[in-house]
Amino acid sequence: MSPRLQDLPLRDDLRGLQPYGAPQAPLPVALNVNENTHPVPEEVADDILDSIARALRDVNRYPDREFIGLREGFAEYLGHGLSAENIWAANGSNEVLQHILQAFAGPGRRAFGFAPTYSMYPLLTRATGAQWVAGTRGHDYVLEPESAAEQVAEASPDVVFLCSPNNPTGTPLSIEVIEAVYEATDGIVIVDEAYWEFAPHEERSALTLLPGRERMVVSRTMSKAFAFAGARVGYLAADPAVIDALRLVRLPYHLSALTQAAASAALRHAPTMLRMVDEIVAQRDRISATVEALGFHAYESWTNFVLFSGVDDPGATWQALYDRGILIRDIGLPHSLRVTAGTEEETTAFLDALASIQSAS
Repeated sequence: MSPRLQDLPLRDDLRGLQPYGAPQAPLPVALNVNENTHPVPEEVADDILDSIARALRDVNRYPDREFIGLREGFAEYLGHGLSAENIWAANGSNEVLQHILQAFAGPGRRAFGFAPTYSMYPLLTRATGAQWVAGTRGHDYVLEPESAAEQVAEASPDVVFLCSPNNPTGTPLSIEVIEAVYEATDGIVIVDEAYWEFAPHEERSALTLLPGRERMVVSRTMSKAFAFAGARVGYLAADPAVIDALRLVRLPYHLSALTQAAASAALRHAPTMLRMVDEIVAQRDRISATVEALGFHAYESWTNFVLFSGVDDPGATWQALYDRGILIRDIGLPHSLRVTAGTEEETTAFLDALASIQSAS
């Protein structure tokens, strides 16, 4: 008889935990995991393939351990006077966040975030042996500077997660909240800007707050705006001293030569890769307006998805959409569902299906 998980000598603090996971199903319209559903443009894909082919010639050798070329590319993309010394990268933003927790959290320490927020924060925290502490949000999931700072000061965490804009709610996070939280703690403050490219262009990124704040980290990903989810590339900007700390916990040669080549090629085509962002934002806003017209409440979103409430039975609505070939996300918030903004055709399919379900109820 095969052993069960509970029969193994698992760490006590991992017993009872559930791994991260979202439903996967081969449906015609998959809008459940906040992917960029637009394919990589053909001319960019061709350059990426050429770059990978060149990297393959030396794949018998270890890659550049410091991935200097890629870090320079990220620094140029982000701007704000950043250089390669300010940049770190890993296999998806989750590994970037894991490196931070390995360096600054761990057993006997605690990490803090404002619930509901990205479900990987507590999972990564507990997996590194640290304690997770959840704060609360106000009306419509908004954070106010005074309340946020008070909660952080009371929790006295070693690491604070600020998701800007927030996943799974899409909620914007003001610069004032970030500043207040930073002043309220002596710990590391992570501003996770995974969806920042979908925010209004005139808004200030937390990157503008980095000078003089050596405990602040701004993390990003190529999975969303860059349509690079399958390549698994995340990165961050911080003081060079933070980058030195992350070197202590990373695995040797953690970014493959092929990953470095693909990501560097994509960055060379950043304007082309980001052209689809405005279209995605347009579909996001179309979803918000239409679900409101159907009688639901769409929360303000600066991301590539929309959380909407007023759903009498989220499970039944999710299943009805599934039966119509549409996969969205039931994230467990009361009377709420979340949908990714896809292509115009995918968005139309979702909205038409939702309208038919609503009219039949």
